[in-house]
Amino acid sequence: MDQDIRFCTADDGVKLAYAVSGDGPPLVMSATWLTHLDYQWRSLAWRPWLDAFSGGHKLLRYDARGCGLSDRDTRDFSFDNWVSDFKRVVDAAGLGRFDLLATCWGGPIAIAYAARHPERVNRLILYGTYALGRLRWTDRAKEIEKARVLLDLTRLGWGNDNHAFQQVWATAFQPGGTLDHLHSWCDQQRAATSAETAVRLLQIGWNADVREAARKVKCPVLILHPERDAVVPIDQGRELAGLIPNSRFVQIDTENHMPLADEPAWPLIVSEIEAFLKEPPQKDARDAVLPLNELTPRERAVLEAVAGGLDNAEIAASLGLSEKTVRNHMTRIFDKIGVAHRYQAIVLARDAGLGVNNRAMS
Repeated sequence: MDQDIRFCTADDGVKLAYAVSGDGPPLVMSATWLTHLDYQWRSLAWRPWLDAFSGGHKLLRYDARGCGLSDRDTRDFSFDNWVSDFKRVVDAAGLGRFDLLATCWGGPIAIAYAARHPERVNRLILYGTYALGRLRWTDRAKEIEKARVLLDLTRLGWGNDNHAFQQVWATAFQPGGTLDHLHSWCDQQRAATSAETAVRLLQIGWNADVREAARKVKCPVLILHPERDAVVPIDQGRELAGLIPNSRFVQIDTENHMPLADEPAWPLIVSEIEAFLKEPPQKDARDAVLPLNELTPRERAVLEAVAGGLDNAEIAASLGLSEKTVRNHMTRIFDKIGVAHRYQAIVLARDAGLGVNNRAMS
């Protein structure tokens, strides 16, 4: 499968690499730990995901700062930067509304973005992820200690095929995998980033807390979780489902945090996700995003014209207003429907059925 790799610039100047593959409705994958846009096509862990979802979708992926083809020399890592970087990538790719797929470490990023930008996300799929990072599991002191040991092993055994860390990692993430899976993971480590950066990324991800954001997600959500997951225990998936309104939880019969391509769980995961992506976005979720009843008749007429593709001068002429008055209406409309940019207003309005007549005439 061919991919088109491009670059954009984060708010603080860091260069971010992103790739588009396949064709169809847009599907975005939030970055997870240790990405490399090129190597993932050779990874035994990631190739099944790319093959499955590039077939019928325009799949957008990106390398997190410090990883893969993105800038490696940055030292400015934070959870807020991750969410800001995600926004920068989807904007650079020119996407309006899209479906969002997140696994493990990428789940909190996707949840935070979906809560902050409900006008952009149609549906959200969360696989093997959490709302509260493991270094915040204060009721499970042993789990926190295990996480700290894993951080130390990561520093010591990075990319080393013979190091005990590899056995620990393979046992935790793919206990059903083969020696080839272990070697594939070593290759991905070496390709993705340095040991120092890998540890820093883990520390941030394991300190994430998006419980409040999860409660604010408005779009339909599918949560899938491995039944015997040793990396993110299934109770974390259940807690997530309890936090997110309008979510559906599916328990997957597997011990592998990253599913194997030849195990029965994998086609089930793909079929559940594809069926979910074919469901129409729920009308009540859209209404919650675009509160048309809060607009005055004049504001609704202006928004109708915006959705039809008219600029401010054309709207002013069609409604018998001055351009200044149109701009004032636009400011109030943006505040009421919760958007910051014109293209966001156009996407929401068209999804609500506005602008059809104007578009038909253009």
